Amino acid sequence: MTTDGTAPPAGRDGTAAVRPVPEPLAGTPPEPAVELMVHGVGGTTPEKMLEDARTTRVTGDATASVYRRTEDLADRPCGDTGPVREAYIWCNLTSGNGARALWLLLLPFTIVNLAHWMRPAAPGPRRTDRLYDTLVRLTALSLTVLLAAGACAVSLDLLAWQCAASAACAEGTSWIEPFGPGHGWWAQPGRRLALAAVVPLALIALLWWLSHRTWSAYESASPPVRPRPDGGDHARLSLPGFWYGRALVARLRATHVTAALLTVAAALLTATGPYDRGGQGSTPLAVCGWLLLAATVAGGCVVAVQQARHGRTEEEPDDRPEPSVTRTLPRAAMLLLLLVVVHTGWSRPDWAATGRHPAGSVVFPVLTLVQGALVVAVALAAHRLHRQARSADRGALGGLGGACVAMLACGLGGVLTGGVAQRLADWLDPSAAPGEPGAAIAGPPVLLSWEASVIPLLLVVVLGLAVAALLHARRSKKRLAASVRDQYPDESCEPLRERSDRIASAVARASLTDHAPVLVGWISGACLVFGLTAVAGSLTGDSPSRAAADSPAVLSFTADACQALGSWLMGIGVVLLLAMGRRAYRDTASRRTIGILWDIGTFWPRAAHPFAPPCYAERAVPDLSWRMGTWVDSTGGRLIISGHSQGSVLAAAAVWQLDAATRSRIALLTHGSPLARLYGPWFPAFFGPQALDALHRDMPRWRNLWRATDPIGGPAGGGDPPVDRGPLPDPMHYGRNLQRPLPEPILGHGDYEEDPAFAQERAELFRALGHAPLAVPAQQGQAAEQRGP
Repeated sequence: MTTDGTAPPAGRDGTAAVRPVPEPLAGTPPEPAVELMVHGVGGTTPEKMLEDARTTRVTGDATASVYRRTEDLADRPCGDTGPVREAYIWCNLTSGNGARALWLLLLPFTIVNLAHWMRPAAPGPRRTDRLYDTLVRLTALSLTVLLAAGACAVSLDLLAWQCAASAACAEGTSWIEPFGPGHGWWAQPGRRLALAAVVPLALIALLWWLSHRTWSAYESASPPVRPRPDGGDHARLSLPGFWYGRALVARLRATHVTAALLTVAAALLTATGPYDRGGQGSTPLAVCGWLLLAATVAGGCVVAVQQARHGRTEEEPDDRPEPSVTRTLPRAAMLLLLLVVVHTGWSRPDWAATGRHPAGSVVFPVLTLVQGALVVAVALAAHRLHRQARSADRGALGGLGGACVAMLACGLGGVLTGGVAQRLADWLDPSAAPGEPGAAIAGPPVLLSWEASVIPLLLVVVLGLAVAALLHARRSKKRLAASVRDQYPDESCEPLRERSDRIASAVARASLTDHAPVLVGWISGACLVFGLTAVAGSLTGDSPSRAAADSPAVLSFTADACQALGSWLMGIGVVLLLAMGRRAYRDTASRRTIGILWDIGTFWPRAAHPFAPPCYAERAVPDLSWRMGTWVDSTGGRLIISGHSQGSVLAAAAVWQLDAATRSRIALLTHGSPLARLYGPWFPAFFGPQALDALHRDMPRWRNLWRATDPIGGPAGGGDPPVDRGPLPDPMHYGRNLQRPLPEPILGHGDYEEDPAFAQERAELFRALGHAPLAVPAQQGQAAEQRGP
């Protein structure tokens, strides 16, 4: 949309026409000038960004919009009052109402999706890239299987198989008692299992609906159609199809739904199989069970093959129609599951449920080992890419950041699954620990009990790392405090110990961000070791407390304490995750803290897991690109896009989507930017030094402001002319003076606009734009003429 609310002229293909920007003629009025501001993760209002109570929405909807002050609706040149300011408000894409806190329960899916984008930036053929992506997608698929298996452990095992078969448990739970032993038609285990399959089926349907709903709202935003010059090495984020993942998410959703349905079918078949094939059931039921099991295994093989074939197409927007096999898979899996439910519910009068569900002791250990093998394979592929990449583009943890993050996703998925199962088992049988002598039920699968027992050990590792970080910050504070006063040579006040300590402490705390890779590496390594330990312990068939019953008293007490404490910690972790998410969407301070990692996670498209929270950038980046491109096309004016924190990442991604002619009228001003400090080490293929150098070549009028007290923002790199200005003094004044009689606050990550350097750099960028030559290559002008007037 143009500033007057009308659509830009359309080309022959129905897209907005791309016109070369006309050269200003002598004697013509000065060009209009606009500063387009993009806020960060904390969220804000247009009134606060524009510093005016009267604002008007220029374009957009209730989810994301561009606002101006009401008195600035008409374009004007940059004068004494500065440029016309616009505010792009995108916070509703990630926060919105408090119900979105439920997305935090899908945090393992978000984390594994991050691993897809963390590969090192290796040049040359992309065979290893494709192998890395395939392995991450298979790891993501295993998390979906884990989710479905966990739902089956809760509904099929604990409720239908164990509690409903135990008179003591069924009588203590009123809504299970009608399905308990001695109640006629429902006394058969198969019929209870068939009914309980509704729970995982409802969960799968909910995830499918959420993925489909957000897919329609986020991944469907069309990117601007802008010509790119042929040849050359283009940054990955400049590809026209990068922010358009509609088709890929649809294909991934189909295969993950199919895998989840097949998991439920396998859980039902492993319950009926031992009875039917043990000579107690009828031969026709055994034959049907074998056929259904073969169909389930075949369906799993097809899903694995389809998952390996699902790659991203970024050279052009991916509008390919869904393959027929992708549309057929969920329907076929649903039909197969219905047949399995009928087969499970078929009458077996002499069948009785005892102990745990037969599949629990096999599925979870095998799934854990498969996930461990996939993570190791991801690490090997990443190591190969690491060796091929330039030293500056190898990424965090020696290129193994993606493998470590995938390990964390698997570990967190196991903790959430085990936490729900452990809490439900304790609720069903509060009189004794499940599985112990005198207990009404056997309890959850043994592996989940072992996983609960290693949680306190993992917590000790995390606390040790936290203590080490605090000690490092304390030492840094003492070292920096002596030089704080020297950073203000123009002030005449005497050094104040308390003031210097406070500033040095802020700098020391901010520097801890640079040690995050060490923290992630240690935790992921501990998850791998403790996970293998839990698998080895589960092979004994007993819970940790029972396995240590004949050991010395100290060891037995330790095992009992770890199992009980771990069980509570797993359950509390689920509740705490929801509470933190709910608070983050209600309280601004909590939102700033939690939202940093959350907004980094949901910035990237869903390339590995379709049930992850939606990618807000697939709406925000096209919004910004369309706004900048159409405004420059319609006015020929000068524009600065000013991004703070995560807004600077959106601004850089949007600039990359523009053609050279439009970029010649645009400058980039970033402040508090995590581009090089956070995104560079973790996502080197997209924001590493080579990619940021390419951005500087594409955007020579780019300036970046940063502070040493900022835990998020940092320098963006070199360049000629240089990009960075900083570190800016924070606080701006050390002591009291005539202009500032009260103490100045330490701003840290916020309020960069209050620093005089911000206004100076903005004015300098507008002056540079006024003297910049227009980049209108001949091939772009010809392309524009072919598209339309």
